[in-house]
Amino acid sequence: LPPSPRADRAGGSMSPSLLLIFIFLPLSAALRVERAFASETRTNNFAVDGAARRVYVAAVNALHQLNGTTLRAETHRRTGPVNDSRLCHAPQLPHAPCEHPTEPTDNHNQLLALDPAQRVLVACGSVHQGFCELLRADDVTRAAVDFPPPGARAVFPSMLNVAANDPRASTVGLVFRGPGGRSRLLVAATYTGSGTRFFPNNRSKEDLRFENTPEIAIRSLDAADAARLFTYDINPSEDNVLKIKQEDKPRNRLSFVRAFPRGGYAYLAMNNEAGGGRKESRPHSLLARICLDGPAPRRGSGPPAEGRKLTESYVQLGLQCGDAGNLYGRLVAAYPARQLLFGVFSRAGSGGPGSGSALCAFRFADVEEAIRRGRADCSTVPGSAEVQVLDSVIQGSGAVCVPKPNILQSDQLNCGAAHLQHPLALRRPLKATPIYEYPGLNSVAVDDVHNHTMVFLGTSSGKLRKISLWRNLTLANHWTLKVAAGESVHHIMTFDPNDRNYLYLMTSHHLLLVRVAVCSQYSSCSACLNSVDAYCGWCTLESRCSLKGECSRGNTPRAWIGIEEGAGQCPSMTLTPPEISVSADVKDMGILIDGSVPDLRGALVECDYGTGRSTRATVHLESGPAQIQTCPLLPRDQYPSIPQGRDHIIVPVAIRVDGVSVVSGSFVIYDCERTGEINQKTGCSSCLSTKWRCFWDQRTGQCVSSKEASQEALLENSTSCPSLKYMSIPPIPSETTEDFVLELENVDTHVIFLSSSSSVWGCRGTVFNSLPPLSPVEVYRCDSGSSDCSECWGREHQGHLCAWCDSTCRPRGHCQQHTHCPAPEIYKIHPRNGPAEGGTLLTIEGRNMGRRPAEVQVSVSGSPCRVIEDQYTVSVRLVCVTGRAEPLENVVTVRVENSSSGHSSEIFTYLEPRLTSLHPGKGPRSGGTRVTITGQHLDSGSGIRVRVNDTQDCSIHRWACSVECIMPAVQPLPGGSVSVCVEIDGNSCENNSLSSSYSYEQDPNISHIQPRKSYLSGGRPITVSGQGFDLVQSVFMEVVGIGRVECSVKTPFFILCHSPPSDQSREAVAQFYLNGVVYRGDGPASSELGLEDEEEEEEPYVQHFQMEYVEDPQFYTANRERLIKHHPGEPLTLIITKAPGSLDLEQEEYSVMIGSYPCDISFHNTQLFHCTINGTLSSSERELPVTVCVGNLRRVIARVQLGGRELAIIVSIVVCSVLLLLCTVALVVYCTKSRRAERYWQKTLLQMEEMESQIREEIRKGFAELQTDMTDLTKELNRSQGIPFLEYKQFVTRTFFPKLCSDYERSLVQTVYDNDTNGLHPVPETHPLLQDWQASNTTRPNIEEGITLFSTLLNNKHFLITFVHALEQQRDFAVRDRCNLASLLTIALHGKLEYYTSIMKELLVDLIDASASKNPKLMLRRTESVVEKMLTNWMSICMYSYLKETVGEPFFLLLCAIKQQINKGSIDAITGKARYTLNEEWLLRENIEAKPQNVSVSFQGCGMDSVSVRVMNTDTICQVKEKILETFYKNLPFSQLPHAEDVDLEWFPGDGSSRILHDLDNTSIMEDGRKKLNTVVHYQIPEGAALAMSMKDKRDNTLGRAKDLDTEKYIHLVLPHDDLMETKRSQRQSHRKKVLPEIYLTRLLSTKGTLQKFLDDLFQAILSMPAERPPLAVKYFFDFLEEQADKRGISDPDTLHIWKTNSLPLRFWVNILKNPQFVFDIDKTDHMDACLSVIAQAFIDACSLSDLQLGKDSPTNKLLYAKEIPEYKKRVQCYYRQIQEMAPLSEQEMNAHLAEESRRYRNEFNTNLALTEIYKYAKRYRNQVASALEGNPAARRTQLHHKFEQVIALVEDNIYECCSEA
Repeated sequence: LPPSPRADRAGGSMSPSLLLIFIFLPLSAALRVERAFASETRTNNFAVDGAARRVYVAAVNALHQLNGTTLRAETHRRTGPVNDSRLCHAPQLPHAPCEHPTEPTDNHNQLLALDPAQRVLVACGSVHQGFCELLRADDVTRAAVDFPPPGARAVFPSMLNVAANDPRASTVGLVFRGPGGRSRLLVAATYTGSGTRFFPNNRSKEDLRFENTPEIAIRSLDAADAARLFTYDINPSEDNVLKIKQEDKPRNRLSFVRAFPRGGYAYLAMNNEAGGGRKESRPHSLLARICLDGPAPRRGSGPPAEGRKLTESYVQLGLQCGDAGNLYGRLVAAYPARQLLFGVFSRAGSGGPGSGSALCAFRFADVEEAIRRGRADCSTVPGSAEVQVLDSVIQGSGAVCVPKPNILQSDQLNCGAAHLQHPLALRRPLKATPIYEYPGLNSVAVDDVHNHTMVFLGTSSGKLRKISLWRNLTLANHWTLKVAAGESVHHIMTFDPNDRNYLYLMTSHHLLLVRVAVCSQYSSCSACLNSVDAYCGWCTLESRCSLKGECSRGNTPRAWIGIEEGAGQCPSMTLTPPEISVSADVKDMGILIDGSVPDLRGALVECDYGTGRSTRATVHLESGPAQIQTCPLLPRDQYPSIPQGRDHIIVPVAIRVDGVSVVSGSFVIYDCERTGEINQKTGCSSCLSTKWRCFWDQRTGQCVSSKEASQEALLENSTSCPSLKYMSIPPIPSETTEDFVLELENVDTHVIFLSSSSSVWGCRGTVFNSLPPLSPVEVYRCDSGSSDCSECWGREHQGHLCAWCDSTCRPRGHCQQHTHCPAPEIYKIHPRNGPAEGGTLLTIEGRNMGRRPAEVQVSVSGSPCRVIEDQYTVSVRLVCVTGRAEPLENVVTVRVENSSSGHSSEIFTYLEPRLTSLHPGKGPRSGGTRVTITGQHLDSGSGIRVRVNDTQDCSIHRWACSVECIMPAVQPLPGGSVSVCVEIDGNSCENNSLSSSYSYEQDPNISHIQPRKSYLSGGRPITVSGQGFDLVQSVFMEVVGIGRVECSVKTPFFILCHSPPSDQSREAVAQFYLNGVVYRGDGPASSELGLEDEEEEEEPYVQHFQMEYVEDPQFYTANRERLIKHHPGEPLTLIITKAPGSLDLEQEEYSVMIGSYPCDISFHNTQLFHCTINGTLSSSERELPVTVCVGNLRRVIARVQLGGRELAIIVSIVVCSVLLLLCTVALVVYCTKSRRAERYWQKTLLQMEEMESQIREEIRKGFAELQTDMTDLTKELNRSQGIPFLEYKQFVTRTFFPKLCSDYERSLVQTVYDNDTNGLHPVPETHPLLQDWQASNTTRPNIEEGITLFSTLLNNKHFLITFVHALEQQRDFAVRDRCNLASLLTIALHGKLEYYTSIMKELLVDLIDASASKNPKLMLRRTESVVEKMLTNWMSICMYSYLKETVGEPFFLLLCAIKQQINKGSIDAITGKARYTLNEEWLLRENIEAKPQNVSVSFQGCGMDSVSVRVMNTDTICQVKEKILETFYKNLPFSQLPHAEDVDLEWFPGDGSSRILHDLDNTSIMEDGRKKLNTVVHYQIPEGAALAMSMKDKRDNTLGRAKDLDTEKYIHLVLPHDDLMETKRSQRQSHRKKVLPEIYLTRLLSTKGTLQKFLDDLFQAILSMPAERPPLAVKYFFDFLEEQADKRGISDPDTLHIWKTNSLPLRFWVNILKNPQFVFDIDKTDHMDACLSVIAQAFIDACSLSDLQLGKDSPTNKLLYAKEIPEYKKRVQCYYRQIQEMAPLSEQEMNAHLAEESRRYRNEFNTNLALTEIYKYAKRYRNQVASALEGNPAARRTQLHHKFEQVIALVEDNIYECCSEA
């Protein structure tokens, strides 16, 4: 391909492998392929990033990132194949196992969209139910967002099922910016669920793929909010989708073509595939419009209270291309361009590669007007026939149009409204007349170029058509570029965003960058502009055809001429004078330049005369359309001289502007005297007929240029010259003399006498020069060319007067007596037989057969034979047509008028031809079959023709008894057999004697060829598989550009070809010729549907098969020996190795010859085989070549040298000696190895015995611990100490606000210490809601009044429910805000729990209604709404007393037991791993030798006695401090304990000295490159050592908490990653025993067994029904759930069980079990949290209905309590049953109970502060709350809106005044 400037700048080029695609495709001069990218798999989609100059190509199983200029690959991402099943949820969905078998599935890209604002790429595939990813735009191999986010729980199928999950189904998408600038994704996908052809055949009726996925949806695309990615963006979510009802889906099978934005709207072009069975005139193509919410609200519409709903604005209308007689009913591609929408349509139901298609255009103004008119009709005209409401949509408003009293506003007409009927469909389609019709169109792109429309159309046969349209959208011109043979062009084409002179288009395996115009092909201005290519124009000052941007002064007026100006504006010049005589004295020449020329002011203008000389021009007029210039002429001697024989020269003149020729012309320098000299015979007429002005001087007979040179009158007009009058002269015999009289004009003497006699001509009279040529005279001789009498007399029609006399031909005047001609003589007749029906063209040759056809009569056996006049030759030859006769033999008679008859000596026979057989009797429809027709007398007559079906001729070869016919392709395709008729001499087949039948069968089909690779030498067997090959007589395989070979048909399903040889490695395409006809496969027919105006003949579609030629395979002997010695009489075996390659040769392709002896081949693998000859090799030659044959490849790899027997004996002896020596050496080595192996085996046995002993010891210890720890723990646990319950208000604040969401909760005071008799301890922190509300004196009255009024509003049920719903509908009201609002409402309404309960119940009813319509089992599963958090808080309030009085003690004992059990073993201070635990991840998997010891500790300065503290010798100093503090302060809550960092520990060794102990000091040792923390054993503190603890004056911050230390620098017991480092540590520390880490899992059982009794007691307390204090709130709420289930007909007991479990155990008890610090004032360590997680999981499993499927690979955290779970499940079910059997609780009883709870804890909380926090939300969403109150009839009646505004006014005005005073 020729390089382009754009490509040269980029430095890229097309790869050689890609050139093969285009080398056979001639380039259109108007288009050019600049760059190409080839994909190994089929392409699906592409996207262009103009900002980064990148292109992304999505193909099957791959995503490529390309440079946008060079199309070179930057990187690529593999996307498949993946294991998938259409019947399973996406694996990214948590807790959704697949029960159906999966299989490797190709991933077809369904959607590829770029979000330039976030620099991400959206890629959706067909696998995993249409799962989408967000990739980085700069590197597609990296994900921009991990989706779903790790650990995300709120993942739903609707977030994952985005695109269609079948590659045959359509998906389109559009990225746009929504409110707040957040990205959104509009997606439309074809429904592929149950009942469609896409859904797999399955007995199950479930449709998991599209259970909730709509056809159209707007989804969130905010990468910063990964948790809500791809969710429906508006709340409630149903308002942002359009989903068709299940029962209506068969009537609405939507197939989407394209989505595009335009002016704040999104348009969807689609087809309804369900209309195939209806009338064809019904339009199946639809255009839908949706209003988009942009970053700013629509002008004039005001800020919407919530996002615009999709269905409110949705409206669709039909598109009809053509009329009923010529309808194109299916939309294939669409492209918006300025005010028009262009669409490519095909005929409905066809859609084949060669089917008819057309281009139509629709005005967007018509679309918008139709939509406005339709909405107006639906609101004013009841039952309007022009518009209907789509009742098939779930989110629709109704089924019919309902009149509205108010006049619709402009925004409502365009985008609808909530109170209007929606969605709508217009009944009347928009109609358009086809602009351009062409077969196989399937893509379109449109560009507006200089106010002209240029359209690019892709075809299914791999062509790109470029058409130019006039303003009225009629065709101006068209061009064609063949881009990829046999590859269909993708329906989306895109212009380069940075340069619209380039177009990106994609075929099935390629992405191409096409230059839209190649203007340099036009060499002249007229050719450039007459092409009507709007891209091209004439660059005047550069004198070339170019793009406007490539013209250096293209923006200067009149410097670039486009087709708008037309060819009439091309620069031209008029010279004055245009002709100059050589004798004239002319100094200057005037030049008038017409056309479009820019202002030449300031430019250097010159006249170039083409002789290398130029003169400076003077411009007289420098503006306007024309410019006048004057150029001085060169001196006369500088012009070329007039050549000899010429009377003038043409001098070229070019106007050059700044050295560039702009316009050219010429003038003439002439010489009149030369004109007269050259034309002497016609001097006068030639002189006066020239283009320039000459005169004729009659006196001198000269041509002169000026009148001044002669005084005589000169002739000026050629009509005044002497001339000869024309007259006709008859032919004259050469033997006679005749006189003629000729007349002259414009002379004095008017007559000339001419005479002719024999060969001499004479003239009498005056002779004149310069007369025109005389009239022609014909002279003839009779005796020449007349061999007989008939020929002589036959010359009369030529005007020759000849006669036959004396046996010769003479002039008639020379014959005295005329004789009659003799009888005709017949020499030859042909043919000599013919059919009895006649019609044979009988040729007769002879002499004297008449002088004219009319006087000749011919008969054959008495039957006349009609003479053909135009084939008659006088006297010697005639052709006649025989008539009908009986079958007989006779002579041919010729009779001439006035003469006797002549008879032929040869006999002519009448015959009856007959057809006996036709073979074969069938063939393919494409023709080419050679049919042999046999019969009798088929060679008779003069001509034969074979007709097929009376419509087509068959090309034939004729023999005596048979005719071979090559059958044509049948048109149109018949359904059965056709007649074959043999017509001899034009006689039709009236009977069956010359006709037979022939059957056209289905064309043979080639499914594939194997292999697709060949070696360069060729000859590789190519297996062609298919069917119908029994109809094939001859096969040729042509590898394009390489060669053609003949193939053989082996079976009806198998053809064998051998590849032709190639000269180099390359990719190629193979095509096949079956019966001489090129195989087309399923491609389009070659007919172009009657397009007669094509500029080029379209090539028919040809089915190609890709092939690749690679280097020849290489073979070697085993050791690459070139010479192999062999002794005769011995068997010969050669080991031959094939070099690795990609050919995948089959075993039968190989053959090996040793000389002329073939080898027996046996294969060991694909690279190695043996060649064996068992016979005797004998040859006169000493060496035989070893030749490996593969196809045409013959390669000699070695030679076999034949030797004698003596040499064989010597060799045998040497070999035996060597073998004996080797055996001896091997024996010695074996013995040595055996002894070494024995020693290694004994060592291994010792190690195994040692390891077995260690394992036995560890198991024994674990068993002992299991038996003793339970007793010890029960004995050691101190039940006497008080349980540190938190106060109710502390319990509430920690439960309601676990993460301190609000600003007040984050501003907690720092820890403050108080000193008393027991030492220094911190003061408990105080929550802001527990403090008094402080307000300044100036602001108190108004704020208090406003807050009081707001409290009154919150106590209004209508206000509160509306308020909650309004806030929940806001998109930015996050889950965190919902939980905070619910907790604040609980605090504010804590004094009225009965009112709070009623509000909660009403909100729960709304939640149940929403969940029951979807999946009721999911209700209350999460905390995503205000009411769910309110329920959690309500349970916490109602269950506090039960928790404290019944569950508190067993729960606290369990916590103490866990802590004491953990402390009994070693605990790593840095990693937190311990010897005793319930969680495998926190298990210390090493056998740390640790011993307990007691120390005596006194607390100095606190008046406490010394106590004995039990510690481990592996404890760090900080761990020792913590145990000492717990011993001293065992009766105090944790919040009152000092921290270990606040005290010093001092040791008194006994020698009078003392030492302060630290975790790190200068005695710390290094281990494994880390500093080890100091322990008890490090300081060598003995049993019973005396220690003293004292408070620090100032906290030492040199070392923080041990678990926060850098694990790369410090170590306690084990390395941070002990599992990874264990091997290295065991190698470095040989003293540490090697033990498998898994054996320590028995410690989990030991810990579990120790804690089992405490856990059973806790579960028994939770799941029991104490008679003295039953849980009334549980009974009340469970009865409420059962009541709601009965109202909705939910009878499934599992659903009720799940509701109860979600509301109490999972919502309350699990929260308490995981967070004991909510109930007790204790320290929950990380290790305790891990153990509680295992216990909580066991409790969750006990409440679940699903059975646990556990195995050896299940996690230990689930296996640990697997045995107890069934028993716990029974307790849960029994508990639910007991609750249900309790006596019903009345509303009065429950209200009394709630009132008592409110009274008990009255004034515990600062409700005003809670109200103030709630007010902040009301202020934040003031407009939305006000709108909701106005829309609520009950709130409107009580004027809640005005009261709410009054609250705002009171509070806000007061704040404003305070700010002013400040």
